[in-house]
Amino acid sequence: MNSKIVLISGGSSGIGKSIGNYLTKYGFKVYGTTRDLKKYPNFEGFELLEMDVRNPESVNNAIDELLKKVGRLDILINNAGVGITGPLEETPNNEISNALETNFMGPLNLIKASLPQMRKQKSGLIINITSIAGYMGLPYRGIYSATKGALELITESLRMETKDFGVECTCLAPGDFATNIAAGRYHAPINENSPYRIPYEKILNSINQDVDMGGDPEDVAKKILEIINTKKPKVHYKVGAFMQKVSTTLKSILPDTWFEKLLMNHSKN
Repeated sequence: MNSKIVLISGGSSGIGKSIGNYLTKYGFKVYGTTRDLKKYPNFEGFELLEMDVRNPESVNNAIDELLKKVGRLDILINNAGVGITGPLEETPNNEISNALETNFMGPLNLIKASLPQMRKQKSGLIINITSIAGYMGLPYRGIYSATKGALELITESLRMETKDFGVECTCLAPGDFATNIAAGRYHAPINENSPYRIPYEKILNSINQDVDMGGDPEDVAKKILEIINTKKPKVHYKVGAFMQKVSTTLKSILPDTWFEKLLMNHSKN
């Protein structure tokens, strides 16, 4: 029986819930987080803690509650995030700020709150859930790409800062998976008078279709377990459809303008 304590932000639905249920089957003691516990009175599988990752006080309170319950934290999985789409010119600054606060500052808040305990234990594993989109600037998804790309880079820095304390850090970039992310995603309205209307509407429909036809979120959970069971995790992992994973390699070997054309042609489909 595995007694390691796992905390998953955004664990009440989607990929986070799949990871929690999967790890629970393998004996891990899992805690998930949600912004509003009252919405999940009959939640099953593992325990939820109330936390808003954008609020450092809320994060610290949840970590304190967890440590009072079990006295340690072995694995932190930064999964909470929000989607955002739209032409940059027409995306409200408050929505851009919310995406940055949730997708980038949120994980940092949790890392800051968790590291003192992990350093005390002289052990710990931090897994940041990013996105294949974080490897490239995608049209009408630039803000989302930027938040996830920033999290990829901060993971690289964090690994080097925490190695002396026995804390390992890595990031896992999923492609498209069938979840309810579209329901909670902000997308700039399709304005009939917008110069971006036609291409943006096509891409928005394509994004929704990709999510609906995405893979099984349990594939992400299986990759998480593989990372946990790896003695020395790599810096970056990817999980998803073959072409989504290959796209990151193509970006590294193709001339920038060639890759840009490839993305634009794909976006027109």
